[in-house]
Parts: sequence; C-alpha cells; structure tokens
Amino acid sequence: MKISRKPEWLKIQLPKTNEYQALNDLIVKGNLHTICTSGKCPNMGECWSAGTASFMILGDICTRACKFCNVTTGKPLPPDTNEPVKLAKAIHTLGLKHVVITSVDRDDLADGGANHWAATITAIKRENPTITIETLIPDFDGNTNLLDIIITSKPDIVSHNLETVERLTPEIRTKAKYRTSLSVLEYLAKNGVTTKSGVMLGIGEQMEEVYTTMDDLLAINCKIMTIGQYLQPTTTNLPVERFVTPEEFKNLEIIGLKKGFAFVESGPLVRSSYHAEKHV
Repeated sequence: MKISRKPEWLKIQLPKTNEYQALNDLIVKGNLHTICTSGKCPNMGECWSAGTASFMILGDICTRACKFCNVTTGKPLPPDTNEPVKLAKAIHTLGLKHVVITSVDRDDLADGGANHWAATITAIKRENPTITIETLIPDFDGNTNLLDIIITSKPDIVSHNLETVERLTPEIRTKAKYRTSLSVLEYLAKNGVTTKSGVMLGIGEQMEEVYTTMDDLLAINCKIMTIGQYLQPTTTNLPVERFVTPEEFKNLEIIGLKKGFAFVESGPLVRSSYHAEKHV
C-alpha cells in the first residue's frame, strides 16, 4: 500500500531569515537556478539561512523524466554562455567558502554540457580563488572523453548519484543505468578524483540491497555516501512506499563507516549536498 502522510520527524518549516531572503533575491535577480527550489529540497530553509546553496547550471529543463524528480522535463533552451561568469560573481557576492554545482541532463547537446561545466568551474575558481567546489554531475552516458573535461577542470569532489539500488533503477530512472553510473564513478576515482554518491530510501528497496550498494561503491573506491528519505514532490511523481525511521538511518551510517566509507551522511532529510562542506 502506498502511503503519503509524513511522520513527525519529517515535518519542517522554512524559516524566512534575512540571509534566506538575501540569497533568494540574488538568485531571482541573477536569473540563477538552484536544485534547492527545483528539487523542493527539505533542507532549503536551513541551508539558505546559513547563506549556502546548490546551484544548477544549464537551465532548469531536463531532457530526462525520472519518476522521483521534480525538475521540469522538456526541450531545454540553448546554454547561457554568460552563466559561468554570472554564477561566479554571485558566489563571490555571497562570500561562500564551499559551493555545490549540479545540472539538468542535457542529452540534446553533443557534449552533454561538459564544456559548459568546465567553463563554470574555471570561472568560479578565477573569481573565488580560495573556494572549494563539489560538482554533482550527470552520467554523460558514461562517455570517458566527456568525463575527462570535468576532471581537467579540477573540482574538489565529483558526485554522481546512483539514486537507488540496482533492482529498482529501471523503474525510476528513465535513461540512466546503475552499472553506467558505477562506471562513471570508477573512472573518476581511477583518475585521482574524490568521488561521492547517494541513494534515497522508501521506494521499495530491501536493506540487504542497500548493503550491496554500499559494497559496490566501496569496490570502486567511492568513499563518501549520502542516504536520505525519498519524499514525493508532486502527485505525478513516484509514491512513497514507506518512511524509514531515524534509527534505521543511524544504523546505516554506522554500518557504512564500518564497511570503510570516509563519510556517511544518513538521515531522513539528508540530500546530496547536505553538509557537503564537511566532505572536502
């Protein structure tokens, strides 16, 4: 039976502090996109009030239609060539020390947006020489030539999410494949990149499958993992099968650390970029 009523531990309020409003105003004025809003992240209030955000480049229209995601699907606009500089200046204005950059999938572009990614990372570093950068990238269809473009731009961490266990991947991800995602992470790690991945729970996975996913990540030298509760963003998205308890999440953190991860962020409200500054 599908359930939708949230337990008490998932009920949050979005504080409207001065810092929250200042960041929101800057994002609107600069026509910038964040996964915080597009993905309806439950931590948006906490992060924005602290003056941090995860920025989304290459527009806010994705070429894929994964069943868990709230980002709009359709035909994207051409990339904004001024975006790298605009974003770099916005980050400087905010005085951020660490930033997470992600993007929609751009299967419509010959390079999947890889060169725009590199230009963005370069611009951010030029404008903010002491900043650390985490990039949450698409799979680029596993194309290693495109991954090389990301590697050459030298982000501090490259994250790519498995999203779920292998058995459920075909049901919730329209194009991405579990093994392709693993190959992306493996290639990055073999080229000296610190890698990170995440999954969401509550969509029908079994705990043994989560343990297997942990083992799969560790086998390719991915040492940072995030685990959070899937929350249905709209009625058209995948329904929640169950709400995993905070105790279960804590147990997964303990198990992951014992298995060999350097960091495991595991909790009901954990998302890919939650406490990302700790992972550098």
